[in-house]
Amino acid sequence: MSTLPPCPKCNSEYTYEDGQQLVCPECSHEWSAGDAAEASTDGDKVIKDAVGNVLQDGDTISVIKDLKVKGTSLVVKVGTKVKNIRLCDGDHDIDCKIDGIGPMKLKSEFVKKV
Repeated sequence: MSTLPPCPKCNSEYTYEDGQQLVCPECSHEWSAGDAAEASTDGDKVIKDAVGNVLQDGDTISVIKDLKVKGTSLVVKVGTKVKNIRLCDGDHDIDCKIDGIGPMKLKSEFVKKV
């Protein structure tokens, strides 16, 4: 029996292989076996944009999809550039201030690094 690495998201020991991917049955997280080897043991979370570029505090990003601002009729348009982002924990992992809208949080899957 081979020993598979625990889930990097929830640390579950019940991971299994599905083709080239490893899957966690508890949180449904999927990752490749190569990603498990690259994972940091410090617990530092690497946040990547929609294209796969690693994001850092202070980066400039561009929005790749029209995003409705919840609770208002405002929309963040495609191509909107956001400067000086801050990375944070949670589902919305980018904290920023957008001109004309104000402070808000974005998901990294809807932005790309400029």
